[in-house]
Amino acid sequence: MISNRESKFIKSLQLKKFRQLENQFVVEGAKNVLELLQSDLEVIRVFGTSDFLNKHQDTLSKHSELVTEAKEAELKKVGSFASNNAALALVKIPVQTEINSSQSILAFDRIKDPGNLGTVIRIADWYGFKQIVCSPESVDCYNPKVISATMGSFARVQVHYMDLGELLQNSAHVYGTTLQGDNIHELKFQEPAVVVFGNESEGLAEELKQYLTQEVYIPGYGGAESLNVAVSTAVFCDNFRRLLKA
Repeated sequence: MISNRESKFIKSLQLKKFRQLENQFVVEGAKNVLELLQSDLEVIRVFGTSDFLNKHQDTLSKHSELVTEAKEAELKKVGSFASNNAALALVKIPVQTEINSSQSILAFDRIKDPGNLGTVIRIADWYGFKQIVCSPESVDCYNPKVISATMGSFARVQVHYMDLGELLQNSAHVYGTTLQGDNIHELKFQEPAVVVFGNESEGLAEELKQYLTQEVYIPGYGGAESLNVAVSTAVFCDNFRRLLKA
C-alpha cells in the first residue's frame, strides 16, 4: 500500500523543482524498473503489484527491504502513466561525473521535447555512446516522460548539462548537423568526436557553428522539410559507426 504521504511525495517529483530539491526521480513500468534494479543507481523505494513482485523475486532480492506491494490503481494514481500494472521506483539522482573527453559524445542544443530526449538516450545506448551533453535550456533528463521513453537506457547513458560552446571549443573533431553541410554518405569520421544536433524547430544556434570542424547533411529523397531530431540522431549514429576511419 502507498500511504497518503508517500503518494503526495511521489506526485511532487513530476516537477523539476521538487526533483532537484529532493535529489530523487521516479521510474515507472516493468521494463524501466527491471533495468534500474540491475544498474548501479541507488534505489530508494520500489512499489510493485503482487504479480510483478512474484514474477521477479530473484531480481528484487537484493532490494527486498525497499519493496512495498501496491495495487495497480495506486501506481496509476501517483505516477504519470495512463496505466501501470507492474511497478514504480524512487531513485537517487546520481552525482555528475566529469565528461570523458576520450570518448565520443552526442550533444544537443536546446532539445525541448521529453520524448525526443528519451529516444535519443535510447539511441545513444544502442550505438555505444555513453555520454550525452545538453545545453542548459534543454528538458530535464529526469522528467518522467524522458525516463519512460529511454526504455531503461537511462541507467547506462550519462546526461550532462553545460554551455555547449565551452564543450565544443575544446574538442578536436566537432560534427554538426545542418542543411548546408557535406553529404553524410560520403564522409569518413574520426574519434573522439562531438556530434551536435540543433533545436527541434530552430536548428543549430549560429554561435555554435563557429566551433564545427565539419557541417554534415543527411540527404533527403522526398518532399519532407526536415527530420525529427531523434530520427536524425539515429541516422547519424548509424553512419558514424559505419564510416569511422580505420
